[in-house]
Amino acid sequence: MSDNDVVLKPKTKIKPKLDKPKLYKVMLFNDDYTPREFVTMVLKAVFKMSEEVGYRIMLTAHKLGSSVVVVCAKDIAETKVKEAMDYAKEAGFPLMLTAEPEE
Repeated sequence: MSDNDVVLKPKTKIKPKLDKPKLYKVMLFNDDYTPREFVTMVLKAVFKMSEEVGYRIMLTAHKLGSSVVVVCAKDIAETKVKEAMDYAKEAGFPLMLTAEPEE
């Protein structure tokens, strides 16, 4: 090897670190007007829950004022909230759900 030879070192590839998408929780809030059976039906239809799980979530919201329905990606949470509230609006009930960032 002479003094004029160039030595090339291989470049290290840097992979960008991707953050996991933030999760959102869908919250169900209690009200004094929406019947329990209707809330359970909406949870079954929109969130694909069994009768027992839907009833348990509804009862938790009834007793404590609110309940976590599901934790998922933001777009899914917002879609499910809109779908559930559309059902309630069509039936004339003030059912309230929100999608909130999980801490």
